[in-house]
Amino acid sequence: MTGSRVVAVGHHQPDRVLTNAELATMVDTSDEWIRSRVGIETRRIAADDETVDSMAAQAAAKALAGAGLAPADIDYLVVATCTAIDRSPNMAARVAARLGVTTPAAIDVNTACSGFTHALATADHAIRAGAATRALVIGSEKLTDFTDWTDRSTCVLVGDGAGAVVLVASPEPEVGPVTWGSVPEMSNAVRIEGRLGTFGQEGQAVFRWATTELPRIARLACERSGITPDELGGIVLHQANLRIIEPLAARIGATDAVVARDVVESGNTSAASIPMALSKLVERREIAAGAPVLLFGFGGGLSYAGLVIRCP
Repeated sequence: MTGSRVVAVGHHQPDRVLTNAELATMVDTSDEWIRSRVGIETRRIAADDETVDSMAAQAAAKALAGAGLAPADIDYLVVATCTAIDRSPNMAARVAARLGVTTPAAIDVNTACSGFTHALATADHAIRAGAATRALVIGSEKLTDFTDWTDRSTCVLVGDGAGAVVLVASPEPEVGPVTWGSVPEMSNAVRIEGRLGTFGQEGQAVFRWATTELPRIARLACERSGITPDELGGIVLHQANLRIIEPLAARIGATDAVVARDVVESGNTSAASIPMALSKLVERREIAAGAPVLLFGFGGGLSYAGLVIRCP
């Protein structure tokens, strides 16, 4: 067994939809202002009894069903999140208990918006090393627990939700080598600090980095997977800003790729954004099974991780 492959996906979002028009009654903003700057039209808001682990478990259960696996088949479970309120037990252990997964390695990853791609890479590495055979990789966030609803620069961005994939050992690797790193001098560009901290960011700094540096790193991720950008069937970036997402395909030469635009209806869901957007594309069959898909996350730290998978 020399690699891994994604065999199923799943996602979960709360029922409550918050529109731009509603936000305009809460803070000094407007539908036009939000759409023109980040492209968001709606976002989902979790109820008080919906938690990071409960949403993660629902997304994971859908992925397991899609894979035709039972919880007991999983031996590695990783949750990417930056919005866990409780420190211990971690979210992965809580999700394992909710699902009935027995004796998994259960770890959390916190690299904020790049968390899912970091988590997917670590699961792939565990399988390649022979330390795991079947993994659940989940991104789940409840950013609204850390939102200042009087700050129009951040409250218009955030949403809640979860996405998950099932990763299994495969004689033919379908998850490419990860390209990851960080920009330490920009470590404060995205932050949630202190016991009662709220989400804050230097939006322009992140935007400049993403529009100038991301294309080069995205091309490198493709190169390490042995493909050229024009072979991509899909691109799923962290869903932060439509003005970052839409130009990337043209900038790297991915002329035929389907580009995920879930930010429009879901807002910025941090580590949940990539698996959630991927799950929706697969569910709608917008990307052919087996087509190469670039997954690329970037955010707090400033950290980033990108890799190419084959669409399940």
